[in-house]
Amino acid sequence: MRWWLIPLLAVAAWFAYTLTPFWSLYGFAAAVQAGDAAAIEQRVNFRTLRLSLARQISAAVKADSNALDPRERQRIADAAAAVALPVMESALTPQAVIDLLDDGWPQGADLAAPANRHERRDGLRIPDLGRLLRYYVSSDMRGFRSVVIPVPPDHPRHEQFRIRLRLRDWGWRLVDIELSDDLRRRIAEKAAAAATRLRDGRPASDKAPPEAPAPRP
Repeated sequence: MRWWLIPLLAVAAWFAYTLTPFWSLYGFAAAVQAGDAAAIEQRVNFRTLRLSLARQISAAVKADSNALDPRERQRIADAAAAVALPVMESALTPQAVIDLLDDGWPQGADLAAPANRHERRDGLRIPDLGRLLRYYVSSDMRGFRSVVIPVPPDHPRHEQFRIRLRLRDWGWRLVDIELSDDLRRRIAEKAAAAATRLRDGRPASDKAPPEAPAPRP
């Protein structure tokens, strides 16, 4: 074998390897559009996904409260985290992931959606090879076991959400969804409002006890 074939074969092998997550992405997108909850459950690491979304919401709430003094800001952030994690635990089911990824907006979250959401077709959909190629070109391989993919691949950054696939047990699984800027802001506003209500309700035990009624003459 000629020596120059070795680097050529190495490049060809690496290129072939970088295609494997997109074969999985194609199947994942088909499952999303078909509403196949069983297929989604096999392709998602829900534990890491819940923790990631809870961190994103907590960080967004903290950023939105920068105008407050540090102590008040920390109390809001702590309360928001306490609100966000149980929400993620209960809401992140296979059907909830489908709800988020099919058009880029979680209808079940009771959030006001952008007026042109359905016109933009923001979700994870791969109708043809050309679309799959755009996903490949816009992706970012992170070493041998992880790839980050923007969705949709041809939209501005602030309109995209980004998914992370990780290789495990000879298959690529979804481990993270980085929410779009608009969606993260709207969820943070809702979580902050709930956190404020929760915070305002806690001091009830600090209130002075009600006066005992005066004895009757």
